[in-house]
Amino acid sequence: MLSTLWDAIVIGAGPAGSLAARELAGQGLQVLLLDRAEFPRRKVCGCCLNGLALGTLNSVGLGQLVHDAGGVPLQQFRLAVQGRQSALPLPLGAALSREKFDLRLIEAAQQKGVAFVPKTKAQLGQLGEGFREVQTEAGIYRTKTVIVADGLNSQIANQEDNRTIIQAKSRIGAGTLIKNYPRFYEKGTIYMATGRQGYVGLVCLEDGRLDVAAAFDPVYIKQVGGLGVAAQQILARAGFPTINHLEDQNWKGTPPLTRSASKIAGERWFAIGDATGYVEPFTGEGMAWALASAVAVVPLVGGEWHSEKIEQWQRIHRQRIRSRQGICRLISWMLKSQGLSRLGMSLVTYAPKLIHPLVSRLNRPNPLPTLQG
Repeated sequence: MLSTLWDAIVIGAGPAGSLAARELAGQGLQVLLLDRAEFPRRKVCGCCLNGLALGTLNSVGLGQLVHDAGGVPLQQFRLAVQGRQSALPLPLGAALSREKFDLRLIEAAQQKGVAFVPKTKAQLGQLGEGFREVQTEAGIYRTKTVIVADGLNSQIANQEDNRTIIQAKSRIGAGTLIKNYPRFYEKGTIYMATGRQGYVGLVCLEDGRLDVAAAFDPVYIKQVGGLGVAAQQILARAGFPTINHLEDQNWKGTPPLTRSASKIAGERWFAIGDATGYVEPFTGEGMAWALASAVAVVPLVGGEWHSEKIEQWQRIHRQRIRSRQGICRLISWMLKSQGLSRLGMSLVTYAPKLIHPLVSRLNRPNPLPTLQG
């Protein structure tokens, strides 16, 4: 392992990591992709791809990937608040299970020459002369640059005085996949039931399953006695049909969602995707940010290393990702207030033209980054 000096090692083979690995290999770099999981893997969150996500894939020549995998086109977003419902058209979008999407991206990376090693835990290692170490259970790898794409529980939190900043009263994520559910939930629509204690999003996948992804206040989960009960109550109060035996499903939870890393780059490493931080998404924004960051970091990798690249990545990430996260942070804050929720629902129902620019902005692809220096 020490005999090979990789141009780049990517830690984490989710959408951000796999796409970054593919694009780096496409630049002629020798790339190693590592992940602790075995693929295909069961993953609930991130099954919606909005216009920004699809635009990013199209920009790198993967415009047919979602369609070829059976992705379900999304036409509308249906919101329910306190018994009132309204719908907005979506300019572009698709639903695809993470089992298929993640695996297809890994295969696309391998086709470009990426070496992929699953079932391998890896973490950022020591800095050497002209390289960075990556430590694994099997040994130590050396690379010119590390891309950290290992998600919400990123190991960079314990590196180089880095720390995870969790927003006060941050919600936790939860999700499950349902085979039997009311016919009310149809393909082509994102359903969002919201309440003061959280929200529940639902979308039909290509294989007929219903993906249920939610975010709840931790105190509320304890009060009602579990994730499934919390989801059932929010659906009922919002006015969507409840789902039989939802409480008995195999739910998966996440750490607190609204968080950020105090550092997203250092000497010979960059963090992308959820490893940089996370804000509650609504219509596929989380996946869009992950894919956008994967493409944006590519111009900084390769060539001679210089410390100015750290500031360049911070600037690019701030301009391309954090500005959009601010919109979702605002929406989340509004939905926690009954008065603001009613106002928002009135705007969606009676003045949809005022909401369309917001939806369009979240779906609009970013231009490619411009580097200085």
